[in-house]
Amino acid sequence: MQYRILKSFITMKFLFFLTAILFANGLVYGQQLQLHYDLRHTLNPVRNAKNFPTMYFEYFKTIDSGKTLVKPGNFLLKLQADLVGEQANIGKYYMQVSQEVRFWQPKLFINLQYSGGLGITTPRQYSYYIVNTYAIGLSYPFKIGDAYLSSVLNYKYVPYTRPSHDLLFTTYFYKGLLNYKAEIAGSFSCWTENKNHGDDPEINLKDKRFYFFFEPQFWYKVNGGLYIGTKLNAFYHVNTADNIVEVYPTAAVKIKL
Repeated sequence: MQYRILKSFITMKFLFFLTAILFANGLVYGQQLQLHYDLRHTLNPVRNAKNFPTMYFEYFKTIDSGKTLVKPGNFLLKLQADLVGEQANIGKYYMQVSQEVRFWQPKLFINLQYSGGLGITTPRQYSYYIVNTYAIGLSYPFKIGDAYLSSVLNYKYVPYTRPSHDLLFTTYFYKGLLNYKAEIAGSFSCWTENKNHGDDPEINLKDKRFYFFFEPQFWYKVNGGLYIGTKLNAFYHVNTADNIVEVYPTAAVKIKL
């Protein structure tokens, strides 16, 4: 479950970067609702009990006038619900809040983040908290040709019984196609985390474990703010400690409100 927190961090920072790009092109929307259908059981039924829908709601705002000492950047509130419970009830919920800020003219931002949530299981006694997670770091946007990119390096603190202190590095890309009728976007992240979180099953483990996560996306505008698309989730050590790479697609629709 701690690995899902890292995945949500990655998604949240990508939304920050994408918001900045859309703002630069006069296409910023303050809110959006997404519905994804995850097909991981179809592709790998041994490791995944079912396919499931996931709902996202995001509110974001860009404020960066550059005229004051404190120059706020992107703000984001993101809510996510995985409908993995019995009869497609919500089985996992979490939220993230993030703010970027700078005190200088160069577009190098301080990035502040929080994430937390909970999961409900069957039987109920195995339900869990998604542990509060805190991160701070620097983000730097840049451009190569018609593609927009951004790199973020964060220090991440997770207060397990045995806390984990780590670095998380992420690079994002975004490119509009067909006069922004279509969009391709994505992110690649890598990080480490303690193998031992201080719990009994892990008490004898030592050292760090390496992870990566890659999520390219494609969206096509149907009408107004309505889009259809897909996202490919590629993991290493994110869902399992086994040394395997997992790749799972989603079918998705979103509306920019």
